[in-house]
Amino acid sequence: MIHLSVAVGRFVEALFYAILRVAGVITGVVLLIALAGLMLFLIARWLIGRGRRKGTGQ
Repeated sequence: MIHLSVAVGRFVEALFYAILRVAGVITGVVLLIALAGLMLFLIARWLIGRGRRKGTGQ
């Protein structure tokens, strides 16, 4: 009975760490996508602002 208890405990522990690993990967991907979106937004804003200045003749 003790061997079964140890096996179940190790299974639950492995499952827990696998879930945490997947959650960590998903969190990292979401953060990278958010960072890329922010960079694209800032670059687009900069390019639009540059284009407006050029059109005014300054």
